[in-house]
Amino acid sequence: MVRTGKWFGRISIEASPYRAGASRHPSSARRGIGCLCAAFLLLGAFLTLHAQQPSFPGIEYPRGQDVSPTFDGWERNPDGTFSLWFGYFNRNTEEEVDVPLGPENNFDLGTGDQGQPTHFYPGRRWWVFKVVVPKDWPREKRLVWTLTNRGRTNLSKGWLQPEWEADKLLISANAAADPFLMSLGRPISDAIIEGDTAPVIAGSPTQTVILPATVTLRVTVTDDGLPKPRRGDRTADGQIRGGVEGLRVRWILYRGSGKVQFNPEVSPPVYGKPLIAETKVTFSAPG
Repeated sequence: MVRTGKWFGRISIEASPYRAGASRHPSSARRGIGCLCAAFLLLGAFLTLHAQQPSFPGIEYPRGQDVSPTFDGWERNPDGTFSLWFGYFNRNTEEEVDVPLGPENNFDLGTGDQGQPTHFYPGRRWWVFKVVVPKDWPREKRLVWTLTNRGRTNLSKGWLQPEWEADKLLISANAAADPFLMSLGRPISDAIIEGDTAPVIAGSPTQTVILPATVTLRVTVTDDGLPKPRRGDRTADGQIRGGVEGLRVRWILYRGSGKVQFNPEVSPPVYGKPLIAETKVTFSAPG
């Protein structure tokens, strides 16, 4: 599925010992593999709010630490609604943490499922997903995301604080902190262009797979060609030599239990034509 308003697409697959069904949805992946990242433009920002935890500068822990949700800022939408953007901070340097939907991973809105991840990669992840609230949402009203893991309950509270308003340029200009969003090989300030729009992503149709079989996912991505890559060698099929400029797709796990392997994990960069990316997915467990 396409993560609207952010420069990502997401495809989900639901695996069971007997069969796994793939589905697309505009805001969440129910229980599956999910996230492909078309990282021709970097994203991220530096606005956070989360429960305070002990911090020891210079000390890193490979595993055993908790995950905190973060509030990264908000956007005005053309229809008058607002998008509240959230991310997270996994304090481990190596361990990936899973927190299933439910009392330990929920919002105080609707059913509690607002498209948040259940699989958390190490480190700080910015602008992971958004929650759209109505145009009459009170300025001081808090939207609370709760994560309970490793014996701690951490809260992130998002609201329409004027100083935390963001736009696409701000999100893009501050993206370098997220290693999932690949550098364009130039100063990020040179790569931000007014009027640059998100790519359009079309994903695989619904699929089923009987474990332990693998499944192949395929997406087609089209772009406006901005920002233009610098001069350099380009292969006959549009791929770029010696750098990462151009449109790329990265596949990551967004929701689901067990380990998931993507082959390949990242597509070659392409510029000047639609990008068609495929990956073979292997599941270690149903979920």
